[in-house]
Amino acid sequence: MALPPQNSDAFIREVDEELRRDQIFGFWARYGRTVLVVILVGLAVFAGFLYWRHHQDQQAGLTGEKLQAAVDKLSANRFTDAKPALEELTRSDRAGYRAAARLALGGVAAQADDARTAAARFAEVAGDAGLPQPLRDLALIRQTAVEFDQLPPQTVITRLQPLAQKGSAWFGSAGEMVAAAHLKAGRPEAAGPIFAAIAADPSVPETIRTRAVQIAALLGVDNQGR
Repeated sequence: MALPPQNSDAFIREVDEELRRDQIFGFWARYGRTVLVVILVGLAVFAGFLYWRHHQDQQAGLTGEKLQAAVDKLSANRFTDAKPALEELTRSDRAGYRAAARLALGGVAAQADDARTAAARFAEVAGDAGLPQPLRDLALIRQTAVEFDQLPPQTVITRLQPLAQKGSAWFGSAGEMVAAAHLKAGRPEAAGPIFAAIAADPSVPETIRTRAVQIAALLGVDNQGR
């Protein structure tokens, strides 16, 4: 428990700090996790579709057709109809199709608030050394997003630190979660510069930059010219 303020100025500062902390965590709880979960299905499907398109000329056939049909059903929000084909594709002898199916099923589970299943699906892809690194990185981001509330802050920071660097394709998503983990651990001085850097990076998606601007402002950090 905080010591009683010694004077009115100290009391005001203490109240201001508590209010600021409540605003930051309220903002993250209201928008951050919800937004991350909502985009899981879209990102997973998009990644699977791109991977399929990249190999379709060489790997055309029944497996490709099944994946395309499943993607079409997911795009139409027919998640239940898509699941049998996706489950079958997770056993494909082609690594790319297995990865795409697992990413998509992870997104479906996350949409259904089944965080444990979603995390397991994403972890399968993230831990597969035979897959292209971009797919593995995407899966690690998705896994951490659905597990965020249950993970110790340092686990999030350690796991995502390599991706939470300026110049990384995942700087926005990974950096936001790393910064939020610092806040969760009571280290706003470590979180503020990360949010400010995200806000100032034009390569970061606008929705993430907007959140970063607002949280950096709450933390009293300059947004580096934004």
